[in-house]
Amino acid sequence: MALISEKFNEALNAQIGEELNSAYIYLSASIWLKEHSYNKLSSWYFTQYNEELSHAYKFINYIIDVGGTAKIPAIPEPKSDWESVKEILETGYAHEQYITGKIHELVTLAEELKDYNPRELLQWFVTEQIEEEASASELVERQAAFKNDMLFDQHTVRNEE
Repeated sequence: MALISEKFNEALNAQIGEELNSAYIYLSASIWLKEHSYNKLSSWYFTQYNEELSHAYKFINYIIDVGGTAKIPAIPEPKSDWESVKEILETGYAHEQYITGKIHELVTLAEELKDYNPRELLQWFVTEQIEEEASASELVERQAAFKNDMLFDQHTVRNEE
């Protein structure tokens, strides 16, 4: 017997797609940065790519654990013709804000459905998105302060917990 409604299962499958799309965006950014010798930023975005894959897998595991059906939706091709480091950073920040909205939609849907099982999972993502937005915002602010992208790249360090 499934412990997940069909409607919530579909919403989580859509979120798997969002997380994989995020991964693709960050992988594309990492590639562009590497091609342009921004090696520390490239590494930062490659780590972000892997995080997004793990986020998708968290949703997949949850769906399976509650007896649902996990599906991977089609993922759009990511942008690859980036114009600048600034564009990548601003896109990353805007995308994290978008994902925060998607997570909040899941929380709202779970509450509407009176589905309390995903509470812990969703709270983890709510907290994670606070960190993701703060991190992306900090990159945008720091890059603006440097005015020299190569110097900014050399001073980019990813704080891992």
